[in-house]
Amino acid sequence: MSTGSLEGQVALITGAGRGIGREIAIGLAAEGMAVGLLGRTHETLTDTLKECVKHGSRGVAVTADVTRHGSVREAVRLVERDLGPIDLLVNNAGLVDRAEVPVWESDPNQWWQVIETNLRGPYNLLRCVLPGMVDRRGGRVINLNSGFALRPDGNYTAYATSKGALLQLSDNMADSLARHGVVVLDISPGAVATDMTAGMPMFKDTKTWGSIPCMVAVTADAARGRFDGLHGRFVHAGLDDLAELVERAERIRETDARTLRLRPYKADDPML
Repeated sequence: MSTGSLEGQVALITGAGRGIGREIAIGLAAEGMAVGLLGRTHETLTDTLKECVKHGSRGVAVTADVTRHGSVREAVRLVERDLGPIDLLVNNAGLVDRAEVPVWESDPNQWWQVIETNLRGPYNLLRCVLPGMVDRRGGRVINLNSGFALRPDGNYTAYATSKGALLQLSDNMADSLARHGVVVLDISPGAVATDMTAGMPMFKDTKTWGSIPCMVAVTADAARGRFDGLHGRFVHAGLDDLAELVERAERIRETDARTLRLRPYKADDPML
């Protein structure tokens, strides 16, 4: 049964039919949140919804392609019609490069499909959900990001590029959202054993995986407002000392830490 710690709030989770998205949805339902579930496959969404309802949560499952703005707009309308205004948006849906190859050997269509899913998808959700949050002067957004956003990787160029761009998007909109009381966080779950990650050749010999329950717990804490002081920043759920980050949040903001920005290399650098 629900613990009720988030009762009265509404969450919208993309990619909720399986993997991390499914577990986040179930975990939030267990805390009392009503959950809107978005994904491409009706059967998997329905299965997730059944698990959420077992916790006494209200929920709705809507099939939608996150890369299509019209599809997302209608999905958001249905979720808010059935559940009410969205308090928490979790941009989880994502794809990864199908093969570990350099960019000049990549499949052009699949490369761009990764970019569209991982960047255009979150944009479409943000474009449809943020106006309501801004009007209500409150709300939280979690973009599921990755360590790939922070370091170059010659074999997963589409995934790394899309996640770096997503991190930059969060940084670019953080100041304007703060004026309206809306919080955005980029959170990496680390390497966890989902179908997508486990299928990546680089992880074929991995024995020890990150914790999906940890990511679920971090998401619930974010919904409670625990990480609001880290607005606009990157958090690694599996590796960070979260208590320390929260304690040092003011200093992190002052120093622009946990952001993706170019910094000048000397006093007369044109970057200044």
